[in-house]
Amino acid sequence: MQRRKIVVVLKGYPRLSETFIAQELLGLEREGFDLILVALRRPTDAKRHPVHDEIKAPVHYLPEYLHQEPLRVVRSLFACLPRPGFWHALGSLAVDIPRDFTRNRVRRFGQALVLAAEWPQDAGWLHAHFAHTPASVTRYASQLRDLPWSCSAHAKDIWTSADWDLADKLASARWTVTCTKTGFDRLKELANGNSSVHLSYHGLDLDRFGSFSEARKQHDGSVPGEPVVVLSVGRAVAKKGYDTLLEALALLPGDLAWRFEHIGGGEELERLKALAQKLGLDGRVSWKGALAQKEVLEHYRGADIFALACRITANGDRDGLPNVLVEAASQRLACVSTDISGVPELLSPEETGLLVPTENPIALAQALERLIRDPMLRALLGDAAERRVRSNFDHVASIGQLKQLFQQEWRAAQ
Repeated sequence: MQRRKIVVVLKGYPRLSETFIAQELLGLEREGFDLILVALRRPTDAKRHPVHDEIKAPVHYLPEYLHQEPLRVVRSLFACLPRPGFWHALGSLAVDIPRDFTRNRVRRFGQALVLAAEWPQDAGWLHAHFAHTPASVTRYASQLRDLPWSCSAHAKDIWTSADWDLADKLASARWTVTCTKTGFDRLKELANGNSSVHLSYHGLDLDRFGSFSEARKQHDGSVPGEPVVVLSVGRAVAKKGYDTLLEALALLPGDLAWRFEHIGGGEELERLKALAQKLGLDGRVSWKGALAQKEVLEHYRGADIFALACRITANGDRDGLPNVLVEAASQRLACVSTDISGVPELLSPEETGLLVPTENPIALAQALERLIRDPMLRALLGDAAERRVRSNFDHVASIGQLKQLFQQEWRAAQ
């Protein structure tokens, strides 16, 4: 069966915080798909994961801001003007602008012009990762080139985009996949039967996250020199709830021996460090910064508890099912998190983890204390969580689902 070359539109590439996307790209390549990556932003992370080096697809960068490359944008505009699809795309922009009267909307159209004008030879399909800005560029580019497109929606893009914007994109795309049941339900409602929406968990590359067979230490917080290690991995941004987690740690009994480690960068890192100092946690908190995947794996294996205090922010932003929870669970690490979005799809209370209400440091402190004092409970939850991951979150299944969706399109086109 002849495969079409797929242009994958990404917000930024490569990104340490989006390993799940890189893992998917590599999986599709291994299934024989020919990919071309197009990013709206250049990388800002100093490090990269090994998976990025294994991906063979070429990467092209669009102008992040149109004024930075005006000649490139103008050349693209004149190249697209004779195309019949130009007026279709311009009509969509004319409808969108009154509803979203921002520079961002014009920028996405300009980026789409560049993508359409500099179109890779023999490419016949577009796929967007994230249903907000990447999908806007992809939708306009699909109209400019008169080509079909599809979308992978994740979390923030689903919950912070306007209903009309998502509904229009769902109607325009051939199909959309998303990675949590809560996101799936929202998209299905907005699609209203006008588009095909599929639930597809990202899953984990279990070859990279092999079983951790070593016995963990049985520390119970009673010996000052043997602290229980609480780990969290995630960007220091509002939706991760790190202020709530620090407040919960400050509520733990003073005689309890524990240590907290955070891995990740993020815009709120300095504020969180100041908060930890204010709460008197300085000597018990380690800020590791952004680390490569191999180093993160070593920390999963060296920790006793994984904690993530996910929240819904004022603008609706939230996690879907944080990939770091799946990673931690794959290493038999007892997890505690909040009961929002897709988290309960992995962590069943008292079975595969502990769940507490969001924005509740008292409940979180109680759950943490319980896990710190009870190594047997940590072992039971960790073992059950690993079984769930290896049974239900193998990325081979999600790659297989995407492969089938693309192949159905290829067959229909022949």
